[in-house]
Amino acid sequence: MAKKSGMQVLLDAQIGSQMYHSVCGPLSSLQRFADEVGKALAAEAAAQIADPAIEA
Repeated sequence: MAKKSGMQVLLDAQIGSQMYHSVCGPLSSLQRFADEVGKALAAEAAAQIADPAIEA
């Protein structure tokens, strides 16, 4: 999602069970990322309303 928003992924790794992610980019990329997160959350909420059997 960060790459799609125009951010550069600096670190994307797993050590044991811990996941590590690091990104950087301009403020406009951060805004696009926030918009994408909002859309994903809204879609998830709509899916749960449509089918209450779906668990998050």
